[in-house]
Amino acid sequence: MPNKHSKRYLSAVKVADLTKDYPLKDAVDILAKFPKAKFDETVELSFRLGVDPTSGDQNVRGTTPLPNGSGKKVRVLVFTDDAAKALAAGADHAGLQDLMTKVNAGWLDFDVAIATTEAMKTVRTLARVLGPKGLMPNPKSGTVTDDIVAGIKAVKAGRVEFKMDKTANIGVGVGKRSFTPAQILENVQVVLEAVGKSKPASFKGSQFIKSIALSSSMSPGVQIASTEFSKF
Repeated sequence: MPNKHSKRYLSAVKVADLTKDYPLKDAVDILAKFPKAKFDETVELSFRLGVDPTSGDQNVRGTTPLPNGSGKKVRVLVFTDDAAKALAAGADHAGLQDLMTKVNAGWLDFDVAIATTEAMKTVRTLARVLGPKGLMPNPKSGTVTDDIVAGIKAVKAGRVEFKMDKTANIGVGVGKRSFTPAQILENVQVVLEAVGKSKPASFKGSQFIKSIALSSSMSPGVQIASTEFSKF
């Protein structure tokens, strides 16, 4: 049978044995040696969890700041009656009824939506539009807040949100290929700790995190040794 692997993959396997598991630091160093694309790829940490994704009390989600930022320009929309304050704090879009009308019409030109507690009384009607896109403001993710200035700064500085999908997997961006290995490693360690601490109280299994892989947009994944996350 012909070899179906891409040239990029074949180049990657010359750097490391991708059938093996590696300590975090080694995995980051290996990723840094992989061939790079012509654009600044996103580096992602992928988790496979041992929870039951059909059980509502075992949903896993949260947020964490990245010490070195995400490397991504985040477009922030704020639902608030004080649009001037939000815009002065760095929001890309701010308002209430006018923005709700645009969103209802299908406009979604933003990455994160933040809302004040008061605004959420009407913004919740957008759940059918924003929910499926993962853009609905939520207190658990820190995007429903009355401290709009702090909320905007946290998101712009590189706070990332993680949320388990229907197959109990989580993918979190931890930086860009242009970051130094030290910066990636520091971000990875923070995200790993945050996901580990989000274990549901109802989880009774023996292995909350089953596996973790580190990859970039165009690279294969490097499997992380279980010793790095067995404590969770």
